[in-house]
Amino acid sequence: MTNTQPTNTEPTKTQPTVRSCPFDPPAEYRTLREQEPVAPMTFPDGAAGWLVTRYDDVRTVLSDPRFSAKRGILRPGGPEGDVPAPPPPGLFIMMDAPEHTRFRRLLTGQFTVRRMRQLTPAVEKIVAEQLDAMAAAEGPVDLVQAFALPIPSLVICELLGVPYADREEFQRNSATIVRLNSSPEEFQQAQGAMRAFIHQLVLAKRENPTDDILSELVQSGELTDEELTGVGVLLLIAGHETTANMIALSTMCLLQNPEQLAALRADPSLMDGAVEELLRYLSIIQFGVRRTALEDVELHGHQIKEGSMVVASLSSGNRDTAHFTDDPELLDLARPHSAHLAFGHGIHQCLGQQLARAEMKAALSALLDRFPTLRLAVPVDEVPMRDDMLVYGVHELPVTW
Repeated sequence: MTNTQPTNTEPTKTQPTVRSCPFDPPAEYRTLREQEPVAPMTFPDGAAGWLVTRYDDVRTVLSDPRFSAKRGILRPGGPEGDVPAPPPPGLFIMMDAPEHTRFRRLLTGQFTVRRMRQLTPAVEKIVAEQLDAMAAAEGPVDLVQAFALPIPSLVICELLGVPYADREEFQRNSATIVRLNSSPEEFQQAQGAMRAFIHQLVLAKRENPTDDILSELVQSGELTDEELTGVGVLLLIAGHETTANMIALSTMCLLQNPEQLAALRADPSLMDGAVEELLRYLSIIQFGVRRTALEDVELHGHQIKEGSMVVASLSSGNRDTAHFTDDPELLDLARPHSAHLAFGHGIHQCLGQQLARAEMKAALSALLDRFPTLRLAVPVDEVPMRDDMLVYGVHELPVTW
């Protein structure tokens, strides 16, 4: 006999959120993987559904067209209702095929491996300029503001054609959008401000196109101004929030693992694999990816009813011993390659993953080379972690050398 979706009157577990180590997901995930890989759960936004924690099941949920992306991300204020509202124009991460396919097709060519390789010299130049400014400051500095945040912000602004001078406005609004405890009013205000900002930019590029992704999308004639605005907002937020936090958290993680750091310094050829291992090990989309069952689906003997919410935990899947057989709880920069879930899976797998890899490699390589005595300027337990954000990382990272 199969288990059914819990009703509102049945008690459910609350999704684990407390970490015993800044680099590990909550310890309860290990127990869930072993004993209850598909578990009835209440999530941080108050919604009830199912939490999926094993690697193979996460891939299934993210690739099976019977699970819809239209419910969006986990936010305070409860679920949107039994029938999902249409996603905002251009917000293709909340669309299913064929609507999603139309946007993805237009954008895939902008983020190819070849194009990211061509972009690498420009990224390395930006990295070098930030390191020069850090060196002039003589430490201690906040690595987030001095290094980790400016690099992807400058790069995504250059790619999209967004004025970097406006970074304080869009970074402030972006932080509000991804903060878990933003009130509905704060969230709507920040989202509205971001859309208004990008909409004005779209209108300007329609009049005077330049050499950037947004101008190319405008000139394609395939998207409305509202759709272009949504795409621009999504790429701008994703393009700096995620990579900035990966650069800062990776640096902190390496400093706390001196043997691994020493091995990386001794053999820079490990950097490509090190980036993949850091992506797997840290998994900064900390609460998982939300999907909604479009029909009744059976998963591990559980009957997921039509309309039920399912959250696939990327961080838990990336620690699953059934897939990563060589102790995934350990950071191993020489770990043999095995596909991780840090960028998701399926048709919604992160569009900008090659850009993120290029930025991480350039940033970490140059940082470790430029400052061989880099160290934390405060005790590790005083570093403010982003437990309150959808994208995990550090709010600040004081370092010196």
